[in-house]
Amino acid sequence: MSAFPESAPSATSAASADVLRIARQVLHEEAAALHDVANALAATPDFERCVQAILQLKGRVVVTGIGKSAHVAGKIVATLNSTGTPALFMHAADAIHGDLGMIQPEDFVIAISKSGDTPEIKVLVPLLRRKGVPLAALVSRADSYLGQQATYILHAPVTKEACPNNLAPTTSTTAALALGDALAVCLLESRQFTAADFARLHPGGTLGKRLYLKVGDLSRQNQRPQVLEDAPLKEVLLEISGKRLGATAVLNTEGALAGIITDGDLRRMLGSFSDLESLRARDILTPRPATIDIDDFAAEALARMQQRNITQLVVTEAGGFAGFIHLHDLLREGLV
Repeated sequence: MSAFPESAPSATSAASADVLRIARQVLHEEAAALHDVANALAATPDFERCVQAILQLKGRVVVTGIGKSAHVAGKIVATLNSTGTPALFMHAADAIHGDLGMIQPEDFVIAISKSGDTPEIKVLVPLLRRKGVPLAALVSRADSYLGQQATYILHAPVTKEACPNNLAPTTSTTAALALGDALAVCLLESRQFTAADFARLHPGGTLGKRLYLKVGDLSRQNQRPQVLEDAPLKEVLLEISGKRLGATAVLNTEGALAGIITDGDLRRMLGSFSDLESLRARDILTPRPATIDIDDFAAEALARMQQRNITQLVVTEAGGFAGFIHLHDLLREGLV
């Protein structure tokens, strides 16, 4: 006896379908649904009122749902937290088995449900009302049980799922997720949440490093090769090879930056001068080298290196020489 039902669809029939046509149809249907959601915002003041209520909130935003809506709720919570709005996820089924205790009097609840009439929601809503917390309903049907019981309606109208059977949550979850993003961005803009604020909440990974890592964080770990303008060629060679940064700064007698000599400059020099013994640093330096301030972001250093097709920048502090930052420093930090 076969372990699979005889009516199971065959892989061959799926493979022969017009996959690209189906994919484009799904994307077009979901894009059209998002257009409808955007238009629905103008039909009610609830979205703006909801934003204002959250801005004045002393507690946290608790987002709840069940099934696929619970996954959407989790993502919305993550987005809110990362953009300056403290938020918690509460599964609607777990709420009635103890998790309701996480909700405090100063919190704000957003319940996500396409139909607004699921059994778990109908059990949960009276308990939330008993707690006296504001409730926003992110629903497809504004006239549903959840919509009628909520303080605010975040309307995400969806007439049909992208699923051909109109069963699997597809368009409805996309609409709910997009409306949650719109809410988060409105809160972000209202709070004037900056890239620096974002960086403080995202210290890990490449994104965080691009937003907070400064040039000085890297250059201070390097040696500071430097010679005076009248340094002989041998001293220049020893300084570049000994400090292992492929270059040395050249300073004048007042200690100001006069230029830079790279190992490439040394190789080119060999074909240009016959009397190497008499050469001094001033004879082969490149004046006005590319520089970057010690307090600039490391990501800006990378951009300047790429623009000029070079591998190091002279680091300055208050206009004076402060060291070097090398492409290898940026590679090591994963910025490249």
